[in-house]
Amino acid sequence: MTKQEEILRIFPDYMRTRWERPLQKADKLQEIRLGTGQPVRFMISGEEFFLSCRGNVSVNCQDAWYITEREMEEIIKNVCHYSMYAFENEIRQGFLTIQGGHRIGMAGQVVLSEDGSVRNINHIRFMNIRISHEMIGVADEAMPYLYERDRFLNTLLVSPPGCGKTTMLRDMIRQVSEGNANGGGRQVGVVDERSEIAGSFMGIPQNHVGMRTDVMDGCPKIQGMMLLMRSMAPSVVAVDEIGGYEDMRAVYQVLQCGSSMLATMHGNSMKDVRRHLNSGSPEKEGIQYKPEDFFERYIFLEKKNGVCRIREILNESGKRLFPEAKNNVG
Repeated sequence: MTKQEEILRIFPDYMRTRWERPLQKADKLQEIRLGTGQPVRFMISGEEFFLSCRGNVSVNCQDAWYITEREMEEIIKNVCHYSMYAFENEIRQGFLTIQGGHRIGMAGQVVLSEDGSVRNINHIRFMNIRISHEMIGVADEAMPYLYERDRFLNTLLVSPPGCGKTTMLRDMIRQVSEGNANGGGRQVGVVDERSEIAGSFMGIPQNHVGMRTDVMDGCPKIQGMMLLMRSMAPSVVAVDEIGGYEDMRAVYQVLQCGSSMLATMHGNSMKDVRRHLNSGSPEKEGIQYKPEDFFERYIFLEKKNGVCRIREILNESGKRLFPEAKNNVG
């Protein structure tokens, strides 16, 4: 099934002809924003466009298609194959993943349980359809710096939002799993809490994450890391968006068991890394985690002129390895 067909299947039959023009650029389509009573918007290569009821594309909303409450409900029912109950667990988390690895975020009226947890989301009125794109080889530049005598080094990808860290992480997982010029293939365990890395649909990864990769889909990071260590004996454990004292306790346990760690974190500097590692740390424990206690390589990403790229790679002591060794960064 092509990417165009995967996206078209989101919408009821009578809406699909409207998407013919935008989907001519499906390889560059990033997201589709739907809101009840709001114009249909979509992003292509970082630029915002509006869609009319006739399928015309415009940079302004004068003739835009405004989604009605009924149309929103029909889209949701179509996505859930007219069985909302079957997707209740996914909807409770605020998103679901469809065939192709595309992720549909949802917002509306939240219903809480007695303990304050989210029981369901009723009256869904907003959707953010994020189109999954694989970029095979995007991690090529980084891989030579992530091995030492055939051992994969504990690596942290640090990036502000929108700079491609999950895309980079996915390709790193694939290369570590398959093997590359710097090291042989390794068993990788992925905790994919929000189904963004492997893009699993009914438990089957829709993205290419490697032949030696096991995926714990839709599982919270801490529980997922422990489950993988107990059951799947991974050589490398990969997770997205760590941060905070409890996450780091789980990472510490993974390292104590002899596995390597590959993770991402929101941030822009080593100062951000240190701050995130210890956020939420219980004062009575009196523990302050240091980045060098966990990671041996730090990859910082940035977006420049609309292009996501590696800004620099540091070792555990802060020495810049890429693009070239200069002053230490702290």
